Amino acid sequence: MEERFDCIIVGAGPSGTTAALRLAREGLNVAVFERGKPGAKNMFGGVLYSTILDKLIPGFWKEAPVERHVIRKRFSLLSSDSEAAFDLCFNAFDRPPFNNSFTVLRARFDRWYSEKAEEAGAVIVTGANVEDFIVEDGAIRGVKAGMEGGLVRADCVICAEGVNSLLAEKAGLKKKPAPESMTLGVKEIISLPKETIEDRFSLEDGQGAAFDFFGAALGGAVGSGFIYTNRDTLSVGIGCPISVLKEKGLRPNDLIEGFKAHPSVGRYLRGGKMEEFSAHMIPEGGYRAIPGLVRDGLMLVGDSAGLLNPSIFREGTNLAMASGLFAAETVIEARKKGDFSAKTLGDYVERLKGSFVIKDLKRYRGVPTAITSIPGLFGEEPEAILDFLKGHFTVSEKSKDEIHSELKKAFRDRVSMKRLFLELYRASKILR
Repeated sequence: MEERFDCIIVGAGPSGTTAALRLAREGLNVAVFERGKPGAKNMFGGVLYSTILDKLIPGFWKEAPVERHVIRKRFSLLSSDSEAAFDLCFNAFDRPPFNNSFTVLRARFDRWYSEKAEEAGAVIVTGANVEDFIVEDGAIRGVKAGMEGGLVRADCVICAEGVNSLLAEKAGLKKKPAPESMTLGVKEIISLPKETIEDRFSLEDGQGAAFDFFGAALGGAVGSGFIYTNRDTLSVGIGCPISVLKEKGLRPNDLIEGFKAHPSVGRYLRGGKMEEFSAHMIPEGGYRAIPGLVRDGLMLVGDSAGLLNPSIFREGTNLAMASGLFAAETVIEARKKGDFSAKTLGDYVERLKGSFVIKDLKRYRGVPTAITSIPGLFGEEPEAILDFLKGHFTVSEKSKDEIHSELKKAFRDRVSMKRLFLELYRASKILR
């Protein structure tokens, strides 16, 4: 006899587990199918944005396995051997709710979060690879999982499968992602003593830092790098568009090793031991790459829906959890009506549009195009800018007027001002 649930969720990441928790609390019979164990296969940079989570579990950080609360943010422009940085530190972020920004390790956090959903009544099925949907009269009516008793029916399915969502493609809601809209993230977990981390990053117990590196972070390739502090480890990684990797024949391992070898990066890592290595595709197409989100009996959430803010804010978890919450609330309303058609489930899209999720994605819709349209900002231009700054602060017997005159000439000789202003103008037009 086939099992039946009110709702089936595919994927136990932040969006899927959020939906499961909300539905289970409402008394719905909900099952979550996860290929591995929660957190085992999930990867992200390392910063959890938690405004939605704090609504669901107020003061969650008192029991959740968070690593540190982020009070310090630093944005660095790198040349091949130098750095210009903008450093922010706010004491207000050292008090609850800590700006809802924490570093976490997904293996620990996702396991804890899925346990909260189970405590609420959700069924978490691990080691279950969902291969297809059950389709009846054009509507999704359940899933086909590669396991005994794998045909499982439900009134509605929430697809939280992740960025490479083959199920969403099979359902006709999205196409195979274009290389230019996808970024490959590569990350290492590097262990260091807790005291060493706090000393190097100017932190106290429980405080955390998030450092982002731009410019020539990847040796001239378009992309960026990061260091996020955990309790006794560092999350260190890079992101590079798939299209750039293919076009230039770059190897991700070489990029992250080059990033770690930069003087402004390596000083934070010295003496550390690599404990983990992971790689993951990131949907950075932004607003213009959002696929269809609903059809009869189905909704897409989180990375499956391409919901990631590609700007300097780099929000992903907050958008994922919001989408899971909105999808769950839509299921609750649809169940009251006894109608799971695309028209009724369209309320999910309206909830997204009325929230920070779509508003922020729309606001920064031009970021992906703007980044790739200014390749010079990842190579020769940072070199010229940092050399200009170095010369400006070099003490010599020359007068400041002489120094400034020489520096301006040297900068113009290396960087086409016409091209630079044209690139910046194009970027500003795209970002409006």
